[in-house]
Amino acid sequence: MKTNKIENLKYELEEVKDLLIALGDEKRQIIIIALLNDHACNGLRVNDLTEETKLSRPAVSHHLKILKQIGIVAIRREGTKNYYYLSNTVPEMEKLRDLLNNVLEVMDGRDEER
Repeated sequence: MKTNKIENLKYELEEVKDLLIALGDEKRQIIIIALLNDHACNGLRVNDLTEETKLSRPAVSHHLKILKQIGIVAIRREGTKNYYYLSNTVPEMEKLRDLLNNVLEVMDGRDEER
């Protein structure tokens, strides 16, 4: 039974690998925090994020592209202006939550074995 749980964890980790990689980068974390601080929730433009994060414009654009690919960040267009905001529909986030719960469950089982 324990072996099945461990095998399931391997599968679940594989499913959230890209999300973990995206979240693991410090510069992307800074961008996510800046977007979380957007209290109006209207989204921020690249120039806003450049100013807020102190990252270069190409760096912000690069990291936004990665965050968009994984679905953490979405884009809203108004004419020629692009506004980036945190998406509230990231299926991998649910999978990550499930993974963490399952890891805790396996760890709790180890404590009981001792």
